[in-house]
Amino acid sequence: MKPLETHPHTALAERLDRERKLLFESISEKEAPLLLSQHSRLIDEYLRSSFEASWVGPKLHIAANPYAIIALGGYGRGEQCYHSDVDLLFLFQRSVPKASEQLIREIVYPLWDIKIEVGYTIQSINACIRLAKSNYEVLTALLDARFICGISSLYAELMETLRKTLLKRSPRKIMKWLVDRNSERHDNFGDSSFLLEPNLKEGNGGLRDYHTMRWLASITQGLKESRDLEYLGCLSHNEYNELVEALAFIWSVRNRLHAASGRKCDQLYFVYQSRMAEAMGFAQAGGQSAVERFLGLLHAHMTFIKQQLLLLLYELGFEQTGKKKPSERKIDEMPGLHLYKKRLSFDSPELIIRQPQILIRIFQASALLKVPLSREGFRLVREFRHLVDDRFRRLPETRKYFETILLSPAPTFNVLEQMQNTGFLAALIPEFEAISDRIEYDTYHLYPVDRHTLRTVFVIKTFGDTGDPCLDNLCGRLYRGLKRKKTLLWAALLHDIGKGRDTSDHCMASAAIAETVLTRFGISERKIKTIKFLVENHLALARTATRRDINDEETAIHFARKIKSLNRLKMLFLLTIADSVATGPRAWNEWRFALIRDFFLKVYGILEKGELATNSAVKTIAKKRAFVLSLQDKALAGMDLSAVFDLMSPRYLLSVDTRDIVKHLNLYRRLKNSEFVWDIEHDEGFNLRTVTICANDRPGLFSKIAGVFTLTNINILNAQIHTWRNGIALDIFRVEPPPDRIFEQERWDKAENTLRRVLSGEMSLSAAMAKRQHEYPKPDAHMMTRPNRVGVDNESSSFFTIVEVFSYDFKGLLYRITNAISSCGLNIRVAKIATKLDQVVDVFYVRDEQDEKVLSPQRVEELKAAIRDVLPANTHGTVMQSGNLLADFS
Repeated sequence: MKPLETHPHTALAERLDRERKLLFESISEKEAPLLLSQHSRLIDEYLRSSFEASWVGPKLHIAANPYAIIALGGYGRGEQCYHSDVDLLFLFQRSVPKASEQLIREIVYPLWDIKIEVGYTIQSINACIRLAKSNYEVLTALLDARFICGISSLYAELMETLRKTLLKRSPRKIMKWLVDRNSERHDNFGDSSFLLEPNLKEGNGGLRDYHTMRWLASITQGLKESRDLEYLGCLSHNEYNELVEALAFIWSVRNRLHAASGRKCDQLYFVYQSRMAEAMGFAQAGGQSAVERFLGLLHAHMTFIKQQLLLLLYELGFEQTGKKKPSERKIDEMPGLHLYKKRLSFDSPELIIRQPQILIRIFQASALLKVPLSREGFRLVREFRHLVDDRFRRLPETRKYFETILLSPAPTFNVLEQMQNTGFLAALIPEFEAISDRIEYDTYHLYPVDRHTLRTVFVIKTFGDTGDPCLDNLCGRLYRGLKRKKTLLWAALLHDIGKGRDTSDHCMASAAIAETVLTRFGISERKIKTIKFLVENHLALARTATRRDINDEETAIHFARKIKSLNRLKMLFLLTIADSVATGPRAWNEWRFALIRDFFLKVYGILEKGELATNSAVKTIAKKRAFVLSLQDKALAGMDLSAVFDLMSPRYLLSVDTRDIVKHLNLYRRLKNSEFVWDIEHDEGFNLRTVTICANDRPGLFSKIAGVFTLTNINILNAQIHTWRNGIALDIFRVEPPPDRIFEQERWDKAENTLRRVLSGEMSLSAAMAKRQHEYPKPDAHMMTRPNRVGVDNESSSFFTIVEVFSYDFKGLLYRITNAISSCGLNIRVAKIATKLDQVVDVFYVRDEQDEKVLSPQRVEELKAAIRDVLPANTHGTVMQSGNLLADFS
């Protein structure tokens, strides 16, 4: 019997599979563009060999109905990444014969057998044109078409017909669709030049932006290959070289990502980032980890691609409304500059050499006229920024122009962003270079340090406008009332400039650098002192509001003594809000704002009226006592209010308003022999719930409540714990409402029943938590780049030991920490829970069994060890020393 004959295409596919694997084994040794090109050529060779060896081809009568195989998309551009799809067009001159399906089985099926994703279409020339007219997605694929094998004249005929019947007749309509599609894509995938897990292809600054540049140039100027972007004048020589470098880096990352994931994957997930950084040879340096340096360079390259596409769109007029009407006019008050197509440019390059000051004047003009630089203006600034020397920086005119830019209202674009994108800002302030594209590798800081800094300035300038986060326009009123706005804006610009140094305290480093920068600009010593203070303390307001008991009179007085003046406090508040908002939309919430705002108003009152003296506190308590006693025969009839009032601590009476004291008395009256009673108040303004629990105090009460809330998926934001002298505990929790409002009451009923069973001993909370623990996802180990920190502070409060825990959040963590504290025989009196996405800072005010502070060094160490044992595993684990912890952490 004659053995079965192996189909030649199977052998060809097996050879391709071997050659691909061999090619990508050397992924680290080859430049990415060469690797992509060689990969494309391997597939070309398979297709050509398959075409020659085809058993079906002769049956298709190529002379009568010519056909060709054409590459599309990334394969068409010769930029075939490891696991990217191979897109093919089987093109026939006339009709598509039935036997063409056999050709597909012969050529395409073997590729599928070796796990290559192939997309194909079989069309005639006329059908291709009809599809391209009705579907521009088809058109963009054809714009990247490349002839592989078959009858080459068909390819030429297709491209010529496409250009005559579509590209030349309605170029504006096609480009408008491309721009709209681009905006939609950016909305869906976000700004990859900033995102923590960037999409290398579809995001803003990704490869699709480069493709869009090619397609636009192809439509308008007949681009054939990427090099034409320079030849056709779309990019300068330097810009083209930068583009090549950026693409090579992104392609290299993308290929490695495909190899690591074993599939087509364009989202650079956290799990791959450290691996990519190590594989590409990045190492820790300059206070940055390898992955931070890797992401910084990636973001820089993606930002460049994003900017080049924006500049091209500006030139084509697609950011404007209505019809484009090119016009050119001189600007009388700004000699040497002119407007062309509503963009700013220089009259000539020679003028820049003669008058270097015009480099900053064009940005001043941009701020005043609210129009961006033209592409040519952008290029010239980049090429001549070397003229900015120390003499240039110290000229009075330089400071005058720059402060005009700082003060100018924020238009739809950010002039400081333009200055940074051209490299001019770093030339003007050399210290800015160290924070350019500097990444902080956590899920809290969304933007690189330089972009965050510029956004902070931008946010401040929007206060009083649509950007005011205060419901009562507090930020706007404060900003408009400032007499020295420049002082605040300088502080905003320089507040994080110390992050470019390898230091544990970037606030102090930033203040020192700010003094150097401001002195160079000729700022007065008095203003420098104020700006330095704001920079050095730009985290103090937020730290104190979120990590200390702001209802404690001592906290507000201590802070007021530090600030000293109302004007400083106003500026610090505005800087704090802008800094928080500019950190990223996911890092700012209404609860954090409410804490900062309330603490600001407390300190404001102290500075405005003088410190809260003991006499004032006594008067406040006396007023509250009188009001409560007036209810003896009314709302609270039947209670000995005088006796009950004497059970309340001064701290409770000063921190709780009269209305809430009355509510608490009603809860106390309801308690009787119950395990607990509670009240749930809705705060729709901040979308929060206040849960007040009245119960007989017992060891671990707070921990038990925290555990029950965890079991019922209720997220605690803050807590105040008050204990009356008769052992009645009033625990007040601010929590997020359940996500499903329809079933909210059912959730509360379940929580109430569970808490009752736990407090009565009917249910073992520790067993229930252990049973559910496997359901709670642990923090991502790849993001745990900072150490766990436990600190004990006996200095900041006269009455309490303050315990701070810095860790990575997961469900059940609060229960585990509070349970550890309770197991050490300590009572929690105040709890501040602050979660920044995956990072948590929990602060507890505690006293021991004798109602004293924890002063014994041995007990302090035991407390630290107990907490450390329940934190998520972290190879960086650290326990902080005792001291004032507000000064220790950023």
